[in-house]
Amino acid sequence: EVQVEELQRLLEGMEKEHRSLLLKMKEGEAELARLRSVEGDKLAQQDRSAQLEKEVATLREKIHHLDDMLKSQQRKVRQMIEQLQNSKAVIQAKDAVIQELKERVAYLEAENLEMHDRIEHLIEKQVSRSGHSSRARSKSEYVSR
Repeated sequence: EVQVEELQRLLEGMEKEHRSLLLKMKEGEAELARLRSVEGDKLAQQDRSAQLEKEVATLREKIHHLDDMLKSQQRKVRQMIEQLQNSKAVIQAKDAVIQELKERVAYLEAENLEMHDRIEHLIEKQVSRSGHSSRARSKSEYVSR
């Protein structure tokens, strides 16, 4: 989640820079258009025009690069979110299995207790029926049988 937040913060920064560069490019294009419309062959205007054309080309390249980076980061964020969701689903499934196993253990423990009670009851009946004629058997002997 920390990585996702960091990537989202980076994405927001890149988007802000993207908007800023688009604005600069538009301003440069507007100034270039204005300089072209102004009459005259002044050398300074031609130099400025060439400089602005270079800047516009550079800004376009940067914007293209930023677009690629944004798309890449967005893919990474989507993949991380998908992984988190998959992990949560796996954890929930395992929790459900654990809960089911706990319930089965509780049921088996209750059954086991009931069986012990029945065995004790049967042992007591046998001991009382046999009377004093046969030797008294220990509970463990009956349980092992």
